[in-house]
Amino acid sequence: MFQIFKKSKISQARLGKLITPHGVIDTPFFMPVATRAAVKSLTTEELKELGVQIILSNTYHLFLRPGMDVIKKAGGLHKFMGWKKPILTDSGGYQIFSLAKMRKMNNQGVEFQSEIDGRKILLTPVKAIKIQRDLDSDIMMVLDECVGWPCTKEEAQKAVQRTTFWAERSKIEYARRNQKSKIKRPLLFGIIQGSVYPDLRFKSVKEITRIGFDGYAIGGLAVGEPIQKAYQIIKVIEPELDKDKPRYLMGVGKPEQIVQAVKFGIDMFDCVIPTRNARHGLLYTDLRFKISDLRLNYKEIHITNAKYRKDFKPLNKNCSCYTCQNFSRAYLRHLFITNELLGQRLATIHNLAFYLDLMRRIRKYIKQGGL
Repeated sequence: MFQIFKKSKISQARLGKLITPHGVIDTPFFMPVATRAAVKSLTTEELKELGVQIILSNTYHLFLRPGMDVIKKAGGLHKFMGWKKPILTDSGGYQIFSLAKMRKMNNQGVEFQSEIDGRKILLTPVKAIKIQRDLDSDIMMVLDECVGWPCTKEEAQKAVQRTTFWAERSKIEYARRNQKSKIKRPLLFGIIQGSVYPDLRFKSVKEITRIGFDGYAIGGLAVGEPIQKAYQIIKVIEPELDKDKPRYLMGVGKPEQIVQAVKFGIDMFDCVIPTRNARHGLLYTDLRFKISDLRLNYKEIHITNAKYRKDFKPLNKNCSCYTCQNFSRAYLRHLFITNELLGQRLATIHNLAFYLDLMRRIRKYIKQGGL
C-alpha cells in the first residue's frame, strides 16, 4: 500500500506513492483541513482544481454534527460532501488536548461534554474505529491521548501508556470489522506520543510499532513546544520507524518546518495555517526554493495594510491560481476591509495553491537528487 520510488542520498527524504481505496497519493503531501467535512469557504471542485490529493476530516466533530445517521444514509463521507478522492480522519485525540476543560478521561475512553447542547459523549478506541469505518475513511487514526506543552514527564508517561492500550484495542476492533467487510479496507495508522521526552518517545515507538500498523503518526508536536524540540524528537524517532511505512507529522506546519521535516524522513502533513491565516488576511507569496542552494524564502503579506490600497499587482505574478490570475492586491484588500466573504475565499485558494506548489517542488527536488 506504500511504494517508495526514490530515497535521497543527502537526507532521509523519500519519494513515494500511498495507495488508498479512493486513489493513489504522491508523497510527500500536504492535507488541507476539512474538520467538519468542508475546507472553510471552498467547494470540493475548487479543491480538485487546485490539485489537492487528500483532505483531513475529524471523527469527533462529524459524530456531533451532522451525526452518523445522516452520513451513513448519504452513503459515507465522500458522497455526503461530494469528494471522490481520499480522506484521512483524525480519531478525536486532538480534542482530548483542545477540549481539556470539557472532558473526563480514563483507560476506557474519554467523556466529552458537547459544546452544542451539553450532552455527554463517550468516545472509546472501539467507538472511534466504528465511526471512522462508517465514515468510509481511507486512512483511519487510532484514538490517542494528546498532551499539550508544557507537561510533566509523569503526565507524558501516563499518556504514552494510555495511547498504547488504546492502540491495541483499536487494532483488534479494526481487524474484527475488516473480516466482515466486503469493501476494500482502509489504512490504519498508529500514533506515537511522549511529548518532548526522548526516552518516552523511544518507548512509544517500540510499543506502537510492535502492534503493527499501515503507517505511523507523530502526535503532540504542534501543541506549543519550541520547533527545535520537535526536530529533536523527530530525529530520535525516525531510525526506529519501519522504513517501508509512511510517516505522518500531525499538525505541522509552516513552510520551512515542512521542508525540514521532509529532510528528516516525513511523508505526510496537515495544518490549519494556510487556511486559517487566509481568513485573517495573511497571505504567502514569492516562494523561492532553488535546488542549487536549497534556501527556502517566501513573503507574508498582511493584505489589509494600507500600502496595498492602490496596489494593482497580483499577489504573485508567477502563481497560476485563480486568485492571482484575476484579481489585484488592491481588490483583495477592499474585500477584507469591507468584510466581503469573497475575500476569504480568494485568499484561501491562494494560500492552498502556495502550499501545494511547495509540495510539488519538494517532490521534484527529491526526484532530482537535490533534497
